[in-house]
Amino acid sequence: MNVRLKIKGGNTLSGEIKISGSKNSAVALLPAALLCKTKSKIYKVPKIRDIEYLLKILEVLSCKYTIDKDEIIIDTTNLKNAPIPEELSEQMRASYYFMGTLLARFKKVEISFPGGCHIGARPIDLHIKGFECLGAKVEIIKNKYIITADKLTGSRIYLDIASVGATINIMLAATHASGQTIIENAAREPEIVNVASFLISMGSKITGAGTSTIVIDGEENLDNGVTEVFPDRIEASTYIIIGALAGKDLKIKGFIKDHINSVLIKLKDAGVDFDIKGDTLTISKCPKLLPTTIKTQVFPGFPTDVQQVFTVLLTQAEGTSEIIETIYESRFMSASLLNKMGANTSSVGNTLTITGPTPLTATELYIPDLRGGAALLTAGLIAQGETILDNIPLILRGYEDIVEKLTNVGAELQIIS
Repeated sequence: MNVRLKIKGGNTLSGEIKISGSKNSAVALLPAALLCKTKSKIYKVPKIRDIEYLLKILEVLSCKYTIDKDEIIIDTTNLKNAPIPEELSEQMRASYYFMGTLLARFKKVEISFPGGCHIGARPIDLHIKGFECLGAKVEIIKNKYIITADKLTGSRIYLDIASVGATINIMLAATHASGQTIIENAAREPEIVNVASFLISMGSKITGAGTSTIVIDGEENLDNGVTEVFPDRIEASTYIIIGALAGKDLKIKGFIKDHINSVLIKLKDAGVDFDIKGDTLTISKCPKLLPTTIKTQVFPGFPTDVQQVFTVLLTQAEGTSEIIETIYESRFMSASLLNKMGANTSSVGNTLTITGPTPLTATELYIPDLRGGAALLTAGLIAQGETILDNIPLILRGYEDIVEKLTNVGAELQIIS
């Protein structure tokens, strides 16, 4: 079924939006639960499409689970190693986290190539390098990775790029390796801290998560893991930007300020005013937006997952702005679609130039990827007329109840088929 979203633009948004658990944390925490010998509990799990697919993979591996609201209890007592089929692995990039956990538990993994959004080359060579440093052999046969090891042995591993996925995957595999593993130039994102805290709750010995050097002392007897998914910093940033474009005392509640400081600083640069008390930010439409320059970077820098939505904000700024994308090579697809709504953007290499302000006019568009979809939805909220977005399930991969949350604060959204 072709599912689309109709957006009536121009409404003022007022009320409160509560931030859900982090997609990027949760999709790593569920595979990490396989390292427990029996049960683990994960709280504040977002209800998104990627989680649904991960649960199906757990079923393939003979895991049982129960869901109570936003809590998932995973029972790995009867865990069995099995090939992860293409129809599941291709649905999300995070399926690759089963490489680290199954390698740790069984010393063998067979998994079809991971999927996810098409935003340029995203090789997993750093993951493979890490597994090989631990003693694994990695083969590619047709469209599958087959990873085996007689034994996993701790090693010193230097990452050429501070990759979040590679850092987590190597950390997962190293939990069962004999001896000590040191990951140098590790990524420092909050999601890594979230996963490490879960592993520590099981009995794993990990220090340095959140810094550029992580030390893991192998320990096979892991059990009874408990954690709470961190608030989604990308979701929080998205709604804050929407508030700067269409809000009136719109409240964004339940985020961690330190996780989004880089976004808040750039909003200030763009002339946006807001008030923060505890975990709640109050924001109204900015009367005069200013141009700025953004360079995406690894944490604690400006997150690549926010630049597309921030682009919409900059279409309304008076002057010329630039976004320099350093993480992915094809992340300006949504900008060309914004041009169809009246925006004035152009890209050369990894730099996007936005000249504004330009009024946006509703049209019908096909969502290219998850974060690009969030950008087009944001544009639709301020465009004149009714915007139709095709391929809406892509947005539902990463934003829990986004239609309901926005409708509750005054947006006019309708799922159509």
